[in-house]
Amino acid sequence: MEKAKVLIIDDDPDITEAMRVVLENKDYIVNNAEGIEQAMGFLKENKPDVIILDVMMDTPQDGFILSRQLKQDVNLKDIPILMLTSVKDKIGIDFESVAGDETWLPVDAYMQKPVKPDVLLEKIAGLLKKP
Repeated sequence: MEKAKVLIIDDDPDITEAMRVVLENKDYIVNNAEGIEQAMGFLKENKPDVIILDVMMDTPQDGFILSRQLKQDVNLKDIPILMLTSVKDKIGIDFESVAGDETWLPVDAYMQKPVKPDVLLEKIAGLLKKP
């Protein structure tokens, strides 16, 4: 069976590396991008099986912008997106209630950082099983 490919889009190298170790230990192929431009460049050549997306990168709304771009792109819209962020801690707004809204926050799942490795793996496995 082919290994599942995960793209982590996050500008925090410590978070990215921690997730990489957890995911690679379960045989996922992991790539990362530090922002919208790097992510879109990667996605022109590669199609991951799932995307882990942060919210606050170069600007506080980059993750929102990118999730909308991805879900509007005919070639990328079917890739499940897990939004994994600490935005609630930083600005006090809980976006979990609107996660999945096709217009406002078109992601397939939403989780707050920090996340335990087993919870992350369970969420990724669930997203990969969705039709």
